[in-house]
Amino acid sequence: MNTRNKKWMSMVIMLVLALVLAACGGGNNNAGNTGSNAGGETSSNGQNSGNAGGNSGDAGAEEPQIEEGAQLLVWDNSDAEFEWAQYVAEEFTKQYGIPVTVENVNHTDAPGKLQTDGPAGLGADVFLAPHDHTGNMASAGLILENFYSDEIMNEHIDAAITGGSFEGKLYGYPIAVETYGLFYNKDLAEKAPETWEELFEMAKAFNDSANQKYGFMYEVGNFYYDFSFIGGYGGYVFGSDNTDPNDLGLNSEAAVKAAQFVKRIHDEILPIKKEDITYDIKDSLFKEGKLMFNMNGPWAAAGYRDAGVNFGVAPLPKLDNGEHPTSFSGIKSYYVNAYTKYPEAASLYAKFAASKEMQLKRFEITGQVPTLKSLSDDPTIKSDPVVSGIMEQAQYAIPMPNIPEMQTVWGPMASAFSLIWNENIDPQQALDDAKKQIEDAIKLMQ
Repeated sequence: MNTRNKKWMSMVIMLVLALVLAACGGGNNNAGNTGSNAGGETSSNGQNSGNAGGNSGDAGAEEPQIEEGAQLLVWDNSDAEFEWAQYVAEEFTKQYGIPVTVENVNHTDAPGKLQTDGPAGLGADVFLAPHDHTGNMASAGLILENFYSDEIMNEHIDAAITGGSFEGKLYGYPIAVETYGLFYNKDLAEKAPETWEELFEMAKAFNDSANQKYGFMYEVGNFYYDFSFIGGYGGYVFGSDNTDPNDLGLNSEAAVKAAQFVKRIHDEILPIKKEDITYDIKDSLFKEGKLMFNMNGPWAAAGYRDAGVNFGVAPLPKLDNGEHPTSFSGIKSYYVNAYTKYPEAASLYAKFAASKEMQLKRFEITGQVPTLKSLSDDPTIKSDPVVSGIMEQAQYAIPMPNIPEMQTVWGPMASAFSLIWNENIDPQQALDDAKKQIEDAIKLMQ
């Protein structure tokens, strides 16, 4: 039985009890207040035991019973995303008459802030968060299951659903999907390479380190990017589709092949220290016309346009096994605070924000890629070269694992790739050491 149905059942039971007591005692009939309080307590005590994949179809078909006096607080990012969030709030208030206040809390900070603000009754009713925090938030009882799960599952891309789910239950209301691809300067390269062998050849011909000109750069030692090669060679982070923390694939034969390939990038086309390939450095070089190929995401597009760069975006080239690197995809989703006083209003707001009209508006304001299947053929989106290139890479992307144990992976794997790049450490040894660190950290969590 899902969260919403449990709430309605509680209200019915309390109403019947109140009527029986009133009939027996002849006292004041407080059934209406009792039912209202019971519903509020059921939804705000942090329970997450509903079956989002079971009865949620019935829940999705029900008319929302908006709580009397509902008013919502929403946390969202700054700049263009904040502009969009305010637009959504205004449109929602027009349609439903529910006041909404939007505050700027970065989506990467929101899950941590909710840990203290949620139980204290100070957290936002609805907040934006990265999908890879879903497992932590659900395990801690900080978020409610999606009241409209069947509807959301049918309308949004699989990666968005996978990212916002935990242990078979959907929590997130998908807002946007991000992954990265190959940005290329059209004034330096007529077309994007289809294979890495082509890229190596083009990069070698362009390289001129004395004048700080480079054929290719990516942020080495950031596992968000490093993983694309592991996945491309058939490797994985966790077993069972990234749900089994006891099965680590980070020192497998595929992972070693990936590390050896990264070392080849260093040796043949980018023989500089990892510290000289920061995001800001390669970003500046690309804007100055000194970088031909740049592994990056759609968040960089506005800055490149402002700098007057004539650029295109393509999927990452095929590896020597004929496969594309599997970039990590990140899903930005709205989540409903388990401690909200207004679970119905909050859930309706999150669903409203994830709608076709609101996602299209988000694309227009922020340029971010929608998660709705129906928008993939929208002329406005198909005509955008950045989004179309990223969406092409997205078909090879894998959602970042969202189980709590993923937090133990980033540091050790970043160190492993950094040592392989800077210190010429044997890939197998570096990955073995990283796996041991991750295993030890996971044991402490269990």
